Amino acid sequence: MTDSTENPFFRPWATPFGIAPFPEIAIDDYRPAFDRALAEHRAEVEVIATNPDAPTFANTIDALETGGHALDRVCGVFFNLAGSDATDAIQAIQRDIAPVLAQHSNAIALDPRLFARIRALHERRDHLHLTPEQVRVLEKTYKNFVRGGAALDETAKERMRAVTERLAVLGTSFSQNVLKDESTWTLALSEADLAGLPDFLKSALAQAAKDRGKDGYVMTLGRSMVEPFLTLSPRRDLRETVFRAWVKRGEMGGETDNTAIVAETVKLRIERANLLGYPTFAAFKLDETMAKTPESVRSLLDRVWGKAVIRAARERADLAEIARAEGMNDAIEPWDYRFYAEKLRQQRHSLDEAALKPYFQLDRIIEASFEVARRLFGVEFRPRADVPVYHPDVRAFEMVRGGESLGLFLGDYFARTTKRSGAWMSAFRSQEKLSGNVLPIIVNVMNFAKPAEGKPALLSFDDARTLFHEFGHGLHGLLSDVTYPLLSGTSVARDFVEFPSQLYEHWLERPEILGAYAVHAETGAPMPKELIDRLIAARTFNQGYATVEYTSSALVDMAFHSLESAEGIDPVAFEKAELARIGMPEGMVMRHRTPHFAHIFSGDGYSAGYYSYMWSEVLDADGFAAFEQAGDVFDPKLAERLGLYVYSAGNTRDPLEAYVAFRGREPDPEALLVKRGLADAA
Repeated sequence: MTDSTENPFFRPWATPFGIAPFPEIAIDDYRPAFDRALAEHRAEVEVIATNPDAPTFANTIDALETGGHALDRVCGVFFNLAGSDATDAIQAIQRDIAPVLAQHSNAIALDPRLFARIRALHERRDHLHLTPEQVRVLEKTYKNFVRGGAALDETAKERMRAVTERLAVLGTSFSQNVLKDESTWTLALSEADLAGLPDFLKSALAQAAKDRGKDGYVMTLGRSMVEPFLTLSPRRDLRETVFRAWVKRGEMGGETDNTAIVAETVKLRIERANLLGYPTFAAFKLDETMAKTPESVRSLLDRVWGKAVIRAARERADLAEIARAEGMNDAIEPWDYRFYAEKLRQQRHSLDEAALKPYFQLDRIIEASFEVARRLFGVEFRPRADVPVYHPDVRAFEMVRGGESLGLFLGDYFARTTKRSGAWMSAFRSQEKLSGNVLPIIVNVMNFAKPAEGKPALLSFDDARTLFHEFGHGLHGLLSDVTYPLLSGTSVARDFVEFPSQLYEHWLERPEILGAYAVHAETGAPMPKELIDRLIAARTFNQGYATVEYTSSALVDMAFHSLESAEGIDPVAFEKAELARIGMPEGMVMRHRTPHFAHIFSGDGYSAGYYSYMWSEVLDADGFAAFEQAGDVFDPKLAERLGLYVYSAGNTRDPLEAYVAFRGREPDPEALLVKRGLADAA
């Protein structure tokens, strides 16, 4: 164990942007850093709680907002690495620290002295002469304390402590179990097994074997490996093997089985909601969102579900017809969908995934995402080789506008066994001005297949869209321009946070961007205009399948969290019954089955909130239509309003108010159905 003079967390960081000196941090530094930072934050909070002076905004709210910097610094480093480079040692610390941090949060949220000061300010809020941002901070702080249990009696508070601490342990175990299943499952493939696969996928399979110290070819459970394999492998038996392993993550039996964790999590969430006076956890979670109620969410999901099921049935019939023509007379199973859908796409749109992929080079798509940001918001991204990073694959870029540095962006793009699956944006440090001009340090994490040495990384069009999506989140954090940490960046309503990211995806599909950045990896030739036109024309292809896959997950999420009792629940049986109730089309599965549904069970960020992608899609479809109607997808006036009221505004105003300030009116829900090509499904 390092002593206090050696521990990097105990001294200022003389690094570019004050980023963590990752190479200097040892595994034994984390726990002492947590212990010291927690003690410092407790002391800071105690000063506020015991202040003999009457509560003021400065001595209470400002003081709370400026406290805990040491803890934020440790958490920012540790939990980012726990998701993207989780060694066994990191995971062990994570299991130990999760209940400790929950206890610490409870001690603050349930402190009657603190709440008395906050409540006194809230009751006098109309007489405090606050700025609009301060009004928002006070309102959010008061609500956060109430929702944390501060207004409960002592008996209820004690139970709230126990519930939230146990939930923290369960969420950590859930995510670690999924990661273990994903990182340990492999399928060795022979040369014969690779028949019919394109070179880019063979190369990725060879690299996966090399990364694991093996010869030959290895299939893994990374999404960027699974989806192209299911799409392109003519071997139905291998597709079935891979698919079954993919959907069984978190349910493979033994110590990584998540079914008991889900059952306990659902029960405890109901109890937490009941303690706060809500009938269900969904009612509790949605009270602070744009949707407000479970009924509003179901109204949107049901409207889309019916049309998607009709379209999916037509699509499945079309796939069966192609399969029969090739001599496959069995029913279309889940492991067949992508394979025959790709054949149908080639037939209808003359699009071949293997022929498309060389046009989507990772480096060029990164450049494209930066170029869109430049044209919309006037920012540029400059490589910074001098910035220390936590893994050799990570790239660092400084975001600059008009010669002024606005933040640091990290890109971590390749899959590895220590990284959880999926793609996400996170912050090592969030923007704020209360403690000085604090610049954000934002990271995008992906799981693209790493190419062989010397070869370019090639993406599918969906991968490229994912990169744009996460970069939209990244810009939401990087462009943040607020005073208070509580309102910074992506700290907005869950069903609004996906709006900036999903909106950003639209620019990838523009001919102005594809024509300049979709360049063939071998020939250097730009993607032909007629191919761009076919690609864009095919954007609603197979949307019945995609919408059913997503919406079923959102409906099951809502079903779990709309329960008033979960005694004796069998999560897998509950999932099956709910899918039967809504009429899940035959041969289809949820995008995220319950035992590995990390969005909702590795923490409560998206619990009762997976619908938010679709809710935000109403906004992004309607919002991008404004640019199209303007006749310029980079219209300067619209871009200025988008930056001012959405990307840089954080949570300084109500999300619907922010949208209207940008768009000039409320969103039209029909835009979602038009975007997905479902408006005429009947």
